[in-house]
Formats: sequence, structure tokens, C-alpha cells
Amino acid sequence: MTGMNNVLPTSRIARRSAATTDMYDRAVTAGLTGHTITQRSGKTVRLSDGSECVEFVSCSYLGLEDHPRLVQAVRTALDKYGTHFSSSRNSMQPTETDELEELLGEIYPGMTGVVFNSVSSAHLGVLPLLGAGILPGYPVSADGPLFIVDRTAHASMQAIRGVLEQVGPVARFRSEEPETLTEALNRAAAERRTPIVLADGIGSMGGLIDVGGLRDSVAEHRGYLYIDDAHGISISGRHGAGYAFEALGGRVPPEVLLVGSLSKAFGGSGGFILTHSPEDATILRREANPMVFGHSNMITHVVANAESARMHLDGTVATLQEALWANVELFDHAHRRELVNAGVRSPIRGLPMPSEEAAFASAVRLREVGVLCFPVFYPVVAKGTGLLRFAISAKHTPEQIESIARHLTTV
Repeated sequence: MTGMNNVLPTSRIARRSAATTDMYDRAVTAGLTGHTITQRSGKTVRLSDGSECVEFVSCSYLGLEDHPRLVQAVRTALDKYGTHFSSSRNSMQPTETDELEELLGEIYPGMTGVVFNSVSSAHLGVLPLLGAGILPGYPVSADGPLFIVDRTAHASMQAIRGVLEQVGPVARFRSEEPETLTEALNRAAAERRTPIVLADGIGSMGGLIDVGGLRDSVAEHRGYLYIDDAHGISISGRHGAGYAFEALGGRVPPEVLLVGSLSKAFGGSGGFILTHSPEDATILRREANPMVFGHSNMITHVVANAESARMHLDGTVATLQEALWANVELFDHAHRRELVNAGVRSPIRGLPMPSEEAAFASAVRLREVGVLCFPVFYPVVAKGTGLLRFAISAKHTPEQIESIARHLTTV
């Protein structure tokens, strides 16, 4: 139509894109990220250019994904099922899916686990049903929910804001500023809405969230705390129950919904949520969008997850936890510069940089000596700054950790 202005209103996504520089593209071109690997042995990877590097990129904090027990489980599954069975999750699934969910119930006593093909799928499947008051174990006010999202919460929760707003309004807070949560909770009370607070357990770029404090605040307002503890699962706690479970006193309180990843320290792939009643789990399997319209979990992943769960329960993971925390302590002791998360019980460390160019140049220096980290730029970190992120694993050798500490003194 003539005479109309073709310029679209500036959205939050458009503004973020406009503020993003070409630094990621430059980092890919320079071989600092976006790597293609052709082989690996322990924490050493061979890249497509033929070079070999020690990587501090993978979030497999316990190194379970190439454990002989998981590898053998996958080989057996290939002979039994083939590579995949293409159906929706609520249409057909292998028996190992039921076994995995039963094993999660042993890791988290009294809870019922529901497995999704990713943590993002869990968010997409659970949160709309929770907010709509469809889950009987989590009643919601007749006036609906107020979703209150931590500004540092993972992008997988931030990205579905539009979906959440179909159910109820969305507010944000800063977990490091308790008064912002109090303000949002008071708003929920004034509007007679049920507050649903969304937060991480361990931050993907740094920090431990005070989930216990959040739980107390939410309980006072008769709301719910929805925790994405993707980076905390397996690395601590009895049977590898994880950071948030441990921080909540070794239980999941009735006002808490706990989500975990099977794709990081767990050694497999996918995500799960813990509910307090089988009735809630039944509704999720029947009505959660990814269960109805998404593909099922890959069979090879399901059997690997199930074998990993057994390793959580038989003490294998406890031994790997000891190795992980010994490496984390060594990393902190060997490095004399101030690191993000230094001294914190998290396997993630970060070296903050005053600019994107500084982060880029430092990543180049590390790449030249055969060390791969994750160089991070806006919008993952604040505009104009950079970060070198290091994921520490139980499989790193002391020599590899001490070597990187020496190299970091030069960046």
C-alpha cells in the first residue's frame, strides 16, 4: 500500500542485534570458537586443520560421555533398536525411558521425573501448563500468575517470554538485588496473582544463585520457584543430585520445581523436571507441547542417560566428583589473577576483560599455545566487555591445569 511507513517498530531483539558487533564472526575466522573437531582423547581434541589443543570448552564436567559403560550401552541399543524411533514422546518410547525416570526417582527420593529431549523443551512444556493452573499439584490464583524472571537466568527461559505472556504478565528482577524481587512479589500480591519465579542454580557464566533465599521469599508469598540447575546437576550432592537440591537441604520443597540437564555433567543428552506427584507427571506427558508435537528422545541418548543414572547411584559419580573438585581447587591455586567464581563451588571460571578486543587478543594468545577456551562477547556479557570462560572437568590432568595457569599470566 502506498503512503505507509515500511519501518517496523524497534523490538528488543532488533536493538540487541544492532548492538552486537562482528566479534563472534572474527573469533570463528580466527579459530577461537565455532570449532570443528575430528577426534578427541580425554581433554585433547584434534581440530579440522590437523592441530591438537587442550579444551576448556565442554560442559561435561565429569567426563562421563565417553565412559566405557555409556559407550557400551549405546552400542547395545544400536543393535536392539537402530539409531532412532521417530515418533512423538507420548506416542511411543523405548522401555529405557521408563527406567530412566524411575532411576531419577531414586536419585531424588519422593519425586517423579519427566524426561524431555532438552532443558529448553522442558521450559516450553512445563511453564505454560504451570502458569495456566493445569498441574493439580501446583494450584494458581484465579487471577493467574505473574512470571518473575531473574535477569541472569538462562536464555532458554528468557526466550519464551512471548509464550509466557499468553498465560500471564512477565516481570524481571536481579537475584543479586533482593529488593527487586520483593518489589515484584508485592506486585503479584497487589494483583492477586500467583508469583512464579524463574532462576538458575549455577550461572552459566558465573555465580551461584541463592536458591534457598529465593525459596523462602517465594514461600512467604505462596508462589513457586522454578529452578534451572542445568550446570549444577551431577557435580555435587549425594548420588549427584546437584547444587540446587543440596542447597535446598537435600529435598525439593513443595513450592519448588527443579529442572536439570542430562547433557552436561550427566554425560548424556536431554533434560528433566521433578514433580511432587505422579498426576502432574501424567499431565505433562499428555499435554506438554514438546511431548505432543516434538520428537522423542533419541534412543541412544536414553540408554546412555539410564546407564549414567545407575553410575550416579552406585558410587561411580561420587569418585568423579572428588576428581572434579580437586581440579577446580588446583585451577584456583595455580592462577594468581582474579577470576570469576574463584573459590566458589562451581566448575566454571572466567577471566573478565575490559573490552571485546582484549578478550579476542587473549584468546588468540591461548590458541597459539594450544589451549581452547570460550571467548564471550555481548550480548552474553555486558556491552563493550569480554570474558574468557573456562569449563573445568574431572578429566583434565594436573599438567593441563598448571599449564593453562602459566599461559594465563601472559594474557
